[in-house]
Amino acid sequence: MIASQGFGGARLPRGRRLAGKAHPKGQVRAEINVTPLVDVVLVLLIIFMVITPMIVRGVSVELPITSHHNRRNDDNKDIIVSVNSSGDVYVNADKVPIEGLTAAVQEERRRHPEHGLYLKADHRVRYGTARAVMEALHRTGAEDIQIGTDERKPAGSESR
Repeated sequence: MIASQGFGGARLPRGRRLAGKAHPKGQVRAEINVTPLVDVVLVLLIIFMVITPMIVRGVSVELPITSHHNRRNDDNKDIIVSVNSSGDVYVNADKVPIEGLTAAVQEERRRHPEHGLYLKADHRVRYGTARAVMEALHRTGAEDIQIGTDERKPAGSESR
């Protein structure tokens, strides 16, 4: 019988060899195959990279359309105040009565002083409601309020 030599001259049985050497044909290899895991992780990464910019925070409203639109990416550093077409006011996703808007925004600004204000109002909102919301935001002491709009699409760029 032929035996291999291990550490310190100890003899190992024929089928047992030190790690790192080739396995005899037909022997099971006890290694993890990570290729399927890498494939799944890469697909998930691509899905999240595509979906993340599409996520809209706050309440969905139809913004006014403007020609000279300054595009700014949502960096999750804004307190979003939304006004829908029926005049309901939301701070982030929480419905707030217009009388309590100033207090609600001040509370959010106290918790997150580095966050700015972003106003998203539906283009069908009555002027009086929009003015009341703007006055409530002004009373919070905010120095800069971003007003959301959508960009007018150039003629001929509509897809079917």
